[in-house]
Amino acid sequence: MNVADLTDVALDYWVARSLHDFVREIHFTDSGRTVAIRGTDPGRPWNGRFTPSTSWEAAALVLDRAKQLELSAGAHGTEAHCVADFEGGLRTAEGRGESTRTALLRAFVASRFGDTVADDMLRQSQALTGVHVEVIGEALAPPSAEDVPTPDGRIGDIQSAPR
Repeated sequence: MNVADLTDVALDYWVARSLHDFVREIHFTDSGRTVAIRGTDPGRPWNGRFTPSTSWEAAALVLDRAKQLELSAGAHGTEAHCVADFEGGLRTAEGRGESTRTALLRAFVASRFGDTVADDMLRQSQALTGVHVEVIGEALAPPSAEDVPTPDGRIGDIQSAPR
């Protein structure tokens, strides 16, 4: 998927993935419509909803990582534009959007992942280890035939003494 097309929960998710120096876990709430994160930014723990696409409070985490920033608001039906160099980013990136916040967030994701990201967004709880992500959950082992309880025991079983 093109970073230029990211909106709403997909944009929030990829911004969270881009904050791998801060975010430890990504979860989904509200039936998968909202991103929630767990992490610690210097001096500020975060455990809950993370919606930078609609909140400047969350988007400020991205703004704080900008080393060079040029923002221009769209006028008379034109898109907002952002050119930025971010701390830890791979390159200077550009973003466009219907608002300066969207342009900033798209530029941030592009600085981390390039112009495209994976189409399939995992809507499961995830743990971030650097840029790598791993699904969080208990792996259920298939039941083994040897785990089936047998009231009479098996040959070689050491059973307790009768009572």
